Amino acid sequence: MSETRDIFAGDDPFVIAQRWLSEAETSEPNDPNAIALATVDSQGMPNVRMVLLKEIEPAGFVFYTNYNSSKGQEIAQSGTASFVMHWKSLRRQIRVRGHVEREEGPQADVYFTSRSLKSRLGAWASDQSQPLSSRSALVAKVAKITLAKGPAPARPPFWGGFRIKPTEIEFWADGEFRLHDRFRWTREGLDSDWKITRLNP
Repeated sequence: MSETRDIFAGDDPFVIAQRWLSEAETSEPNDPNAIALATVDSQGMPNVRMVLLKEIEPAGFVFYTNYNSSKGQEIAQSGTASFVMHWKSLRRQIRVRGHVEREEGPQADVYFTSRSLKSRLGAWASDQSQPLSSRSALVAKVAKITLAKGPAPARPPFWGGFRIKPTEIEFWADGEFRLHDRFRWTREGLDSDWKITRLNP
């Protein structure tokens, strides 16, 4: 990449993404790892919601959720997802599009164990995205699960990770007079080399 600012330096988009996230962790007031995750349902209608990105790996982005949730079902149906991560404090964003696979092995177990006990019990109790008669009904179910599962509940079989393996990543940084810097990394397949294109703002 020629004529780039130092913030875009590097030949690995995952390293750049991790660096930007690390910088945001010192400047964003809340949830610097929040992403707006987009999926589509079986009718092609889009859905978007905020989730927390938990890992940036050498080849993917990982978040965790209930597989039976709307997003979980939509990802299972399409096998794809996209997200945008935006930091107001840095005036930067990252857009990602790609294929999705489940992470439901030891890595998911380790992450689930790292969560607070109440969060783990809540994961067991919530039929995410399904109708709920009342909050008191949910609280009662949490109490029942607490008695049944004890102080060290294992990860539910319906809860785990999704790994987005991108074919497109775009880095955007604010520029003077709205002349922003945009670089799009694309590849035809997951084993293909990246092509880097500078875009008009």
